[in-house]
Amino acid sequence: MAAFNLTPTIPSSFILMGIPGLEAAHIWISIPFCLCYVIGLLGNFMILFVVGKEQTLHKPMYLLLCMLALTDITTSTSLIPKALCIFWFNLKGITVGACLTQMFVLHMGTLIHSAVLVAMAFDRYVAICNPLRYTTILSNARLAKLGLACLIRAVLFILPLPLLLIRNSFCANLIIPHTYCDHMAVAKMLCGDITVSKTYGLVLASVCIGLDLTLIALSYCLIIRAVLRISSKKAHQKALNTCTAHICVMLTSYPVFLFSTLTHRFGQGIAPQVHIILANVYFLLIPVLNPIVYGVKTKELREKVSKHTYRMCSRWPVDFKPT
Repeated sequence: MAAFNLTPTIPSSFILMGIPGLEAAHIWISIPFCLCYVIGLLGNFMILFVVGKEQTLHKPMYLLLCMLALTDITTSTSLIPKALCIFWFNLKGITVGACLTQMFVLHMGTLIHSAVLVAMAFDRYVAICNPLRYTTILSNARLAKLGLACLIRAVLFILPLPLLLIRNSFCANLIIPHTYCDHMAVAKMLCGDITVSKTYGLVLASVCIGLDLTLIALSYCLIIRAVLRISSKKAHQKALNTCTAHICVMLTSYPVFLFSTLTHRFGQGIAPQVHIILANVYFLLIPVLNPIVYGVKTKELREKVSKHTYRMCSRWPVDFKPT
């Protein structure tokens, strides 16, 4: 039997275990998963709807926010419905193609999310340091090219991950102790040495995220230098307030991602359940927090959302209007 398990295979499907060791609590764990998914979808679709409807919001800042919303919708939709099927119906099987596609979409979404945050930092730099040329520098055409560049970068860098996996055979029992097809979880089932795949994944995360963080830090250094040259304290506060939402989104995104990535590769002493929960927290909370942060911190967006929410509620039949 041991020899059989070590025989290279070309599997037709894998088995996702959810959160091993917490099977009895899967039904309870599914509650925050479902709530976060629904709230995230509502919040991000609301942003897309409001920005699309309001001509006054067709500005670089809000168009970039739409890119962020689309990324969050895509990544969460590629993960959470399958996780809920595991928790609710014990449907653990996933085909190899679906598994590798899910891996590709999730990791691609992470890189796009990071790239859009860099673009947002550049947007804030131009708005504060070159306000008179803001609409010229960040025209809609350039924003479209910027979004396309973010997508192409993510595809080119993430595509080797599934390709490195699919060209090898699998020797393990094809059981993935996770709620989704994480790169390292799938790589550990490969026959032979996985050093190339493991190293590429680590270098990819380090270089791309490291470069993005460096560019964001550079943008904010230039912003701070420009703000310090302004004599008015009121102008200081107004300039920095425009960056608050972006800073809050970064503080919720990067620490969770980096901690999850590092503990998965180097935290051998940490329980597997902690690894899995941390990995899910990133994809669960970020789609929920981004629209809330921008809705609360951005007055113009908050007012437009309130206006459209009131209009939708006012169209309900009298018997169903909220009290």
